[in-house]
Amino acid sequence: MGRSVSGPFEKTPGWLDWYEGPSKPRFVPPPGSVDAHCHVFGPGAEFPYAPERKYTPCDASKQQLFALRDLLGFERNVVVQATCHGADNRALVDALRASQGRARGVATVRRSIGDDELQQLHEAGVRGVRFNFVKRLVDFTPKDELMEIAGRIAKLGWHVVIYFEAVDLPELWDFFTALPTTVVVDHMGRPDVSKPIDGPEFSLFLKFMREHPNVWSKVSCPERLSVSGPPALNGERNAYRDVQPFARRVVEEFPDRVLWGTDWPHPNLKGHMPDDGLLVDFIPHIATTAELQRKLLVDNPMRLYWPELS
Repeated sequence: MGRSVSGPFEKTPGWLDWYEGPSKPRFVPPPGSVDAHCHVFGPGAEFPYAPERKYTPCDASKQQLFALRDLLGFERNVVVQATCHGADNRALVDALRASQGRARGVATVRRSIGDDELQQLHEAGVRGVRFNFVKRLVDFTPKDELMEIAGRIAKLGWHVVIYFEAVDLPELWDFFTALPTTVVVDHMGRPDVSKPIDGPEFSLFLKFMREHPNVWSKVSCPERLSVSGPPALNGERNAYRDVQPFARRVVEEFPDRVLWGTDWPHPNLKGHMPDDGLLVDFIPHIATTAELQRKLLVDNPMRLYWPELS
């Protein structure tokens, strides 16, 4: 029996619930590590899902997120607004306020938001906004509206998180490079890992980062990108091997501009639901030294989300 969704909601048919009882990772994250990409869903009875949502998930509460944080050996979270909540950031803000300073947030906002509301989000711990260009997840927002939002949040010292797919980078390039903030790319721009790492698609993404020092990347979500999938049984911990060279290339070329996160509770996965402990054990395969691990998990996210402490 799967997890339920509370309130007057019915889960999307075929929805994969997050994995209960994740394994304890063998890799021990350095002290102060940050899970820099995760979400909360509802609970729907308390924080209703948005009418315009493209999916209805199972509930995934802040208490469950913080319990996972502790199990995996992390100290802090960056909670990213889930598209199922639209621009209603109440569940996100509730999680930030309950974290006792151990979580920061990335919100979704509309052009109509007032300066006072932006300030309230800032005081709750929001430090960025997310622009989603994955058409199956959201309806298109005009670029002039997004640029106006970016200009307003730049004054607060926030950054923009962008979610897109690799094939769309050429047409989005001019817009992305005009943004007046730090720009954080979700999941390396979703490369097709069945294509060569030195092929034109991934080479364009590396060029994008190389030519624009304000661009950062999350080297997260191998479970979304992998073609080979999770490992076989027999205690194998070296998962998602086909994604590793791509993520390792980004970490090694841009060690001061990379972030990592679990993506818990893994919205909209179709193939399998990952063991979060196994995702943590992916880290030493892409950040192969203690110095690179500390930059990825501690120094970089602290500089971006807790600059007052870094």
